[in-house]
Amino acid sequence: MKKLAIVVAGGPAPGINSVIGAATIRARLAGVDVIGLQDGFKWLAEGDTSHVIPLTIEDTSRIHFRGGSYIGISRANPTRSPEHLQRTLEGLEKLDVGMLITVGGDGTATLAQIISEKTRGRIRVVHVPKTIDNDIDLPDDTSTFGFQTARHVGVEIVKNLMVDAKTTSRWYFVVAQGRKAGHLALAIGKAVGATVTLIPEEFRGKKVPFSTVADLLAGAVIKRQAYGRADGIALLAEGLADCIDPEDLARHTDLPRDHMGNLHVADVQLGEVLEKGVKERLAQFGLKATLIPKYIGYEVRCADPIPFDMEYTRDLGHCAARYIIEGGTEAVVSMVNGRFLAVPFEQMKDPATGRPRVRMVDVDSDRYRIARSFMLRLKREDFSRAEELARFARLTGLTPEAFTEQFFHLVKDEPEVSVDIGLALAAKPKRGGPAEGSDKTEEGTPIS
Repeated sequence: MKKLAIVVAGGPAPGINSVIGAATIRARLAGVDVIGLQDGFKWLAEGDTSHVIPLTIEDTSRIHFRGGSYIGISRANPTRSPEHLQRTLEGLEKLDVGMLITVGGDGTATLAQIISEKTRGRIRVVHVPKTIDNDIDLPDDTSTFGFQTARHVGVEIVKNLMVDAKTTSRWYFVVAQGRKAGHLALAIGKAVGATVTLIPEEFRGKKVPFSTVADLLAGAVIKRQAYGRADGIALLAEGLADCIDPEDLARHTDLPRDHMGNLHVADVQLGEVLEKGVKERLAQFGLKATLIPKYIGYEVRCADPIPFDMEYTRDLGHCAARYIIEGGTEAVVSMVNGRFLAVPFEQMKDPATGRPRVRMVDVDSDRYRIARSFMLRLKREDFSRAEELARFARLTGLTPEAFTEQFFHLVKDEPEVSVDIGLALAAKPKRGGPAEGSDKTEEGTPIS
């Protein structure tokens, strides 16, 4: 029987080693030799087959406790040139690989299918989906592995920032990883009770002016200050940069682009750009705030996996090896409600792009609506409550009509609601103190 190769590509995510270890154990028990391709496809694409290590049960049985990747990782993509792809295919054949488990995101899944097609099935391929962005469209809203650990570690970081923010009377603009979707930012923000969370999906695919995003944050700062608090936490998905009209964004910062001319979102200094924009907006009303950008991503993506991800990824690794050894190919490995499900590559594709579909946050879901209701941000009902509107107007030195003219554009498309959860909870605090999650105490002083 030919060898089973395991390769990890893209960016790190907690649980990679669990997949490698479980797949190796399952394959070796079946009498299959296993090798690890070091540093993704980097070396094979260059025609170098020496960066390969044998994987054994003894070497991998306890690696699942640790973050990172036992065999390394890279973003090298052999499909960027016919020569690199050909060298990769020749390298796999030279190494006597008949089965390939790829661990990565949507780009790696696409590459896996190409390898299967180019070798006409001589190399069977299965893909284990990995990203802390949680944006691979797995069945039944199943998390991508590493996401739960990233959220857990992210919450611990932001909890500490919240204490620092309150202690020092400052705001933190926390930018979380998420190139296209805001799952991670929203999950951290909702769990920790951040003051406000902004994600790309709330703009529903539209490009918006830079001033819209700056005003959303400035409005939250104003609302907070109106109740006597100079501190706060804003969670921002990095993909917000791609929601802003690029010509407008270019007036505020240099735009890094890749070799194809596409905006490279990860390299936009979103925190610093918004810090400056919000300060300038507040200054128009004679207001000041200490705003500190903070980026989290590298801190969470190589963390040791929490037990959830350790178990989940061991299941994925075991099922990937079992499926491919038994003849399976061209499928994404998933666990749905405790049962293994192989999802064919073709079923995962977006017909419009030919690439795996991107799963976005459903902003019409109750999960998102609840998150929005707990945020301390300007809301439509604020503009229909005379007392609230007057409070914000006094702080900014405007008339209620002028404040409405400045900020109502942020909420004009929101549905009218009769109850704000935060305010409703605050109206009937639990015995012994204010309600958990409420924006204000009974006396109207913000507590979180």
